Amino acid sequence: MSDATAGWGARHGDLDVLVVGSGVAGLSCALRLASGGLRVGVLTKGELVQSATRWAQGGVAAVLGGDEDSTDLHLADTLAAGAGLCDVDAVRVLVDEGPVRVRELIAQGARFDMGPGGDFARAREGGHSAARVVHAGGAATGAEVERALVEATHQTAAAVLEGWFALELLVESGRCRGVRSLPPLGADGAPAPAVDVRAAHTVLATGGAGQLYAVTTNPPESTGDGLAMALRAGVPVADVEFMQFHPTALHHPAMPRPLLSEALRGHGALLRDASGERFVDELAPRDVVSRAMAARMRAQGVEHLWLDATGLEAFGSRFPTISAELEAVGLDPASDWLPIAPAAHYLSGGVMTDLRGASALPGLWAAGEVACSGVHGANRLASNSLLEGMVFGARLAEAVLDGVDGPAPTGVMHALLDGGSDDRGPLDAAPLAQAGSAGTVPPPGDPSGPLDAAKAREDLQRVMTSGAGVIRDAASLDGAARAADLLRKAAPAVHDRASGELADLLDASRAVLRAASVRTETRGAHARSDHPDTDPAWRRRIVLSAGRVAVLDELVAP
Repeated sequence: MSDATAGWGARHGDLDVLVVGSGVAGLSCALRLASGGLRVGVLTKGELVQSATRWAQGGVAAVLGGDEDSTDLHLADTLAAGAGLCDVDAVRVLVDEGPVRVRELIAQGARFDMGPGGDFARAREGGHSAARVVHAGGAATGAEVERALVEATHQTAAAVLEGWFALELLVESGRCRGVRSLPPLGADGAPAPAVDVRAAHTVLATGGAGQLYAVTTNPPESTGDGLAMALRAGVPVADVEFMQFHPTALHHPAMPRPLLSEALRGHGALLRDASGERFVDELAPRDVVSRAMAARMRAQGVEHLWLDATGLEAFGSRFPTISAELEAVGLDPASDWLPIAPAAHYLSGGVMTDLRGASALPGLWAAGEVACSGVHGANRLASNSLLEGMVFGARLAEAVLDGVDGPAPTGVMHALLDGGSDDRGPLDAAPLAQAGSAGTVPPPGDPSGPLDAAKAREDLQRVMTSGAGVIRDAASLDGAARAADLLRKAAPAVHDRASGELADLLDASRAVLRAASVRTETRGAHARSDHPDTDPAWRRRIVLSAGRVAVLDELVAP
């Protein structure tokens, strides 16, 4: 073991707060906690700058004044995109506090694009009724947000643990006390034994699980680690059936798939099918566009459709990041239609929290994509993700600084703490297959012996893409569940980051598949070809906790 990892507890003692993850939610929280005088640690399995935040293109949706937009319109758009499952109080917090957090980020050094009149340049994206998305570098907003936060973090007293992989939550006497983690490899390349990094409060800010799928816009680090750790600890999670697929990922072998920002459609780019015909409203919410694309691709027997941006002026100066990516693969948006197909993009559900980020387990908090705050419902509104991280990361920090030590019955926690539920059986119960599968699920590799972690990960991604993609049904979910179970039984024991990420993906996949099998309707990002209609009786949350699945009895606000 290297000097850097030997005797962590003996040398450093317990932290006041350990933040696991280094995206916008985690760093926003850590900065505020450190400025409040607490002893804060940031643990990340990559480098501090390696988070999904830097991949976010479109921008930050916020009403910053100077136009006819309003927070009420932003709230209405968010509720409409969420298809009846948003928590209204959570969305009100988001839209009201968002502008303040954006201006705080600017004060920390973030530089957003400005218009000719000296005000913020604003874009309109799918599902938005007004142009309210501020951006940086045309379509490099996430990178700029991450840069500003990382620089600010290095200026605080926070302890930064880079290259540490969190394995499990430490739960003692009904309270989270930190995480068990694998330190970085030693100088000789040898793995170090697991280390307990202890803290009075632990914040999950680990991001999403896009690596469940073979085609995704998410970086390799997005393996559902926080979600899986919470599931194994019996912490309630919800809304995990709602994996949002971004409709306009570039159809190209590169992975993660280059994202063609929604702002392109906001500026006039058109969606065309294999025959060159328009077939859907380009500014509809992402779930609507992705479903329409999947249906058209199946009907025409093609692997991709087209984004026509030939009518956009000054493409290179307005979208320099996208322009460079297209040039690298030999495409000219001024003359070429751009091949596109939906790609796994954002998990709308996660660890259930109240409106200040507290989970059901004392000492454990969550913010950002790993959390289910109630903001996104069944489908996230474009460019609300960075805003959610800023807003709820800050609220979480303020709650800890205020001495809060457990969840309140607010937001999605209200029904969990005060309402009843309908038990739907064990988490690992296989769904009942019906005729008419949405797709053929490929069998995994030979499960006769332990699988290589990388090969098993690829097999799982193919299984999830075929069985639980944009459109799924009972038969496809059943096939995916059975194939994933074979992979789980043959998976190698956890001994390094690769096998640990595989274990997390397998646990996350079981949760997604089980929740998707229980929700027998089509709503938001969850589309069932065998249940194509939205059912008002299903305006309820599916909760997974302690190996069981339950449906909350209390209807959420429309």
